[in-house]
Amino acid sequence: MQKIAPCLWFDGNAEEAARFYTSVFSASRIATTMHYTDAGPGPEGDVLVVTFEIEGQEFMALNGGAQFPFTPAISLFVHCSSQAEVDHYWSKLLDGGKPWQCGWLQDRFGVSWQIVPDALGDMLRDPDTAKASRVMKAMMQMVKLDVAQLERAYRGTA
Repeated sequence: MQKIAPCLWFDGNAEEAARFYTSVFSASRIATTMHYTDAGPGPEGDVLVVTFEIEGQEFMALNGGAQFPFTPAISLFVHCSSQAEVDHYWSKLLDGGKPWQCGWLQDRFGVSWQIVPDALGDMLRDPDTAKASRVMKAMMQMVKLDVAQLERAYRGTA
């Protein structure tokens, strides 16, 4: 068990969300499900918390109610080694959600995700600021990130 794990607050659909996320990522599983007891505050027997793992990262999904909706102020960052991975996670997580600029999306539960190829960070950290600037400009015009297009910008052939 890791020392710190994110707890995601849902409005009654924590179990559905945990099942969805574990279907998107192959190295994942539902670990535990806890239910409300007669002590409440939810109806006895309803799901209180689902603990699940994605790629070795533990998460808690809590059915806390409607008072705290998700915002993009916190997002989950997915490292992708290839365009195929970007495409896979983008299409799966976007199902029922909304796309945003620069590789961000909001899934159907309201959770914000960044689907980012590792190559982007490598290009943006290049000491040649002209290359990094071209990549940043290209990225700012994208919704889903396109590795080939970012590489063309990096090389100055876009």
